Amino acid sequence: MEEYRIQDTEVSRLPSKSFRDLIVWRKAHEFVLETYKVTKDFPKEEIYGLTSQLRRSAISVAANISEGYKKYGLRDKIRFFNTAEGSLEECKYYLILAQDLSYLETADKLNSQSEEISKLLFAYIKTIRKTIP
Repeated sequence: MEEYRIQDTEVSRLPSKSFRDLIVWRKAHEFVLETYKVTKDFPKEEIYGLTSQLRRSAISVAANISEGYKKYGLRDKIRFFNTAEGSLEECKYYLILAQDLSYLETADKLNSQSEEISKLLFAYIKTIRKTIP
């Protein structure tokens, strides 16, 4: 089966051997790593609260992309990528909350990363939808 690979905000049909070949997954993984880096300095009383929730939702973005990659049905792929979009929006809220609670001075890097991932996911889903009969 032919897979799709993201090139910036364009999606092209190229053979891929793993979800790791997808630029959108790579960007999502970088987002997870940055999220862990930023949240390590959150207050200890947030370890089971905001820290955990932000990390889990960030992980969910990359995890749903990787799971969706392996789905054979195009509608299944779209469902997992859409779930990744939802988790990404959840992250955006947690970043707003972290700033409002003064746990983060700025979330500019994470916000920028999330916007890029959002655009890539949108392009990926749009391209897949075009191939559904």
